[in-house]
Amino acid sequence: MSEGIHEEQPPLTKKQLTRAEKQAGHIERIKRTLIACLIGIFTGILSFIIGGSLSARGLQSNGLLAFMLMLAGIILQRHIFMLIGMDTSKIGGKDWFYQGFMTFALWFMSWTILLSSAAH
Repeated sequence: MSEGIHEEQPPLTKKQLTRAEKQAGHIERIKRTLIACLIGIFTGILSFIIGGSLSARGLQSNGLLAFMLMLAGIILQRHIFMLIGMDTSKIGGKDWFYQGFMTFALWFMSWTILLSSAAH
């Protein structure tokens, strides 16, 4: 056979990973979750600041801009991961959905808390 052809090894299963590899993977997932949470809180605060003054109903005049900031935060995550040296090629669709959900949830909670406190 040809020496230039290399067979790719299938990915290791969880049972085949060493303790150190499992621990490194766990720490990487914690970092990704932490980044998603911090971006969510930051965009929630930024949404409140940029969103404009509150109406009598407790709504901001630039609510759509606030939502767009949250979406930008979700997109920005991939670039932050690359800046800190994480391998984004191994992150699957389910993981990206989780990251987006965490960002959305913390954005919504922080923005709502700030809106509620400003309405009083």
